[in-house]
Amino acid sequence: MSTVPERSVLDQRELDDSRMPYQLPFPPDAAEEILVGGAIPEDERVWVPQAEGLHFRPLLLHASQGYWCNLLRVRRTGIVSRHRHPMPVFGYVLRGSWHYLEHDWVANAGDWLYEPPGETHTLVVPEGVDEMITLFTVNAAMVYVDPWGKTTGFEDVFTKIEMCRKHYAECGLGADYVDQFVR
Repeated sequence: MSTVPERSVLDQRELDDSRMPYQLPFPPDAAEEILVGGAIPEDERVWVPQAEGLHFRPLLLHASQGYWCNLLRVRRTGIVSRHRHPMPVFGYVLRGSWHYLEHDWVANAGDWLYEPPGETHTLVVPEGVDEMITLFTVNAAMVYVDPWGKTTGFEDVFTKIEMCRKHYAECGLGADYVDQFVR
């Protein structure tokens, strides 16, 4: 005679419910999710120009929390910018490579990085790199500085939204195209 225990009614219900979607409502004030299909777009108009050979593609512009996620694409070599971060930044290199003048490492495709608050660095795309694309999550702001730390400009989520609205209006996608990325 076997002594295998019988499944309880609760165990059977858990098995039956395993593929059932969540049945309760989401919190009423929760923001909508964002799914960006084809995050590296074929339509060049989606890339927002910032400087010669430098574009970004917004993925999330979180105005209520003051951060953004975007793809940074650089199609030129040399110095991109010198800037400081008051909050952490996270990056994942998708294509190409780059480095900071202030560090002895090179970020290559497949590398992930964390930049701590207070970090100031000069981003460089080396000779021989035709295209660099990195996914960045930037908290708070990027403060552009000269080599001695004097502020020369800044970007935050609101300036990013403004750049997107202007570009998308001018390129025919419509100023409201950016709204899908704003939370």
